[in-house]
Amino acid sequence: MFGYYGYGFNSGYFSSMIVLLPAFIFTLFVQAKMKSTYARYSNLENSKHITGVEAARILLDREGLSDTVPINIIRGDALTNYYDPRSNSLNLSEAVGNDYSIASMCIACHEVGHAIQHNKGYAPITIRNALVPLTNFTQGISWPLIMIGLVLTWQNPASMAGNMLFNFGVICFLVVCLFHLVTLPVEFDASHRAIAKMQEYGIVDDRDLEGSKAVLRSAAMTYVAALATAVAALLRVLVMRGSRE
Repeated sequence: MFGYYGYGFNSGYFSSMIVLLPAFIFTLFVQAKMKSTYARYSNLENSKHITGVEAARILLDREGLSDTVPINIIRGDALTNYYDPRSNSLNLSEAVGNDYSIASMCIACHEVGHAIQHNKGYAPITIRNALVPLTNFTQGISWPLIMIGLVLTWQNPASMAGNMLFNFGVICFLVVCLFHLVTLPVEFDASHRAIAKMQEYGIVDDRDLEGSKAVLRSAAMTYVAALATAVAALLRVLVMRGSRE
């Protein structure tokens, strides 16, 4: 097979793909699980016959956030929902905010969990919010820097510019991995708060509770998959770099 600048192409390429493959398979499994779980519980009406907006409002009111956290209905698919700490607002898609399903109720309450975290000064969400601007910047420049650095060092392993660009790109991507890592406790804690508050305020029966836990658990695993994919992608680059030294 063909070589590249005097180095064997296949060994480094396939070794790097082997590193990435488990994370890729895991991500596909998690996404499929999330879709199937959501599909199941989005077709089951919750026991209280309340919409996602109504469920969120109950939790916000009982937590003393009725006057400080507005709820907005936004365009987007069923999984486009978020709490915005900048405006201290809850933003729910039409498919969640106006729907009476178990899935819509627990997703809306999960976002309320983030509002509660913000109100109580939960440290991980404060750290994650602080990392957002830096992550957006480093995510945009990390791969161009890494690839340019790789090309330069493949041509000349002693290239100072190539090594500098590659190392800086790796540092930038480490920031992205850190963001994914910090996101895990934030998301798991928001789901835990949602389940606890839904039980405390009596808006779920046993079937609702089982479905809510299943939906939120599968959703949380997508963040684990995101971290695994990011780490695997970084390891792949390092393997490719090492195979040519």
